[in-house]
Amino acid sequence: MNAVVRCKPWVGDRPPKKILVMRFQALGDTVITLPYLKSIKQQYPDIVIHFLTRKEVSPVPASILLFDRVITIGGGRNAKLQFVLTLFKLPWLWFQRYDAVLDLQNHKISKAVRKLMATAAWTEFDRSSPISAGERTRQTIEALWTWKITLVTLFQFKDNKFQIDELLNRHGWKRDHELVVLNPAGYSPSRSWPINHYIEFAKAWIEYHESTQFVLLLLPSMQAKANAIADALGNHCINLTGKANQVEAFAILQKSKFILSEDSGLMHMAWVHGIPTLALFSSSRKDWSAPQGEWSYCLDSSDLECGPCMLEVCKFGDNRCLTRYTPRFVLDKAKALTSPKSI
Repeated sequence: MNAVVRCKPWVGDRPPKKILVMRFQALGDTVITLPYLKSIKQQYPDIVIHFLTRKEVSPVPASILLFDRVITIGGGRNAKLQFVLTLFKLPWLWFQRYDAVLDLQNHKISKAVRKLMATAAWTEFDRSSPISAGERTRQTIEALWTWKITLVTLFQFKDNKFQIDELLNRHGWKRDHELVVLNPAGYSPSRSWPINHYIEFAKAWIEYHESTQFVLLLLPSMQAKANAIADALGNHCINLTGKANQVEAFAILQKSKFILSEDSGLMHMAWVHGIPTLALFSSSRKDWSAPQGEWSYCLDSSDLECGPCMLEVCKFGDNRCLTRYTPRFVLDKAKALTSPKSI
């Protein structure tokens, strides 16, 4: 299926020399753009790419070798303040003389910036077609010129100031053990697989892969979930809840063998690294948010009459779209996903 991409394509035998890319949304939405923008840089390393984004989600884009400059906008989630602060950036942005704008956000602020830039070429993200955000991103970038955009997952960090091995060592990492990330981070009750299921999954995994430690990279608000898992798994668990920032979490994922995750920013951070990613969806829309690539798989509710409902609380009170997936069933899917054979 094709996205509905509004655009004014670049005309010429060579691609534009300098591009402004905009993505203002949440961390997961921002990270989704990276493998497709990396495809540009891989094919045309001399293209200058500037990335305009919210300050809160800028650390990961700023940490990798991809963008020539990451430009940040403050204001948090306050749209009016974001707009005012963006206006202050305009003189500098005009001075850059961009050839093209990739608006991967498509909201009032990004539209205003794109129009005020008055570049020779531009494209605008399709926000509503029932296809994945990753695929819509790819098609939006591809609409700018005649290039072929692919999913590129190899990211290099700019420096090694953040000592990932040291952080893991301080919290009990055994270097001869593989790392598996468990991420019960669904933002609402309807999107949460039971914690005891995560524990049973982990214990069953250890039966097959004894030299495994499970990493928790949850937000501090989910400390209770993390503690329950950590207490049950003992030294098979590395609990970094509230102890790893965005960049550290992104780097730890790169060292991991596999992630089991609910719909969240960390889930997106994993699949863009090419890490085998098994996503547990419930009320979320798989067609919009499922992880991409042959290394990803999504267990979702689209086969049920009630799903995907997008409700924060299950109307039946039992989260049946998730609880029907037993730990052993999920383990079988995980084993298939991490083996040479596909699911």
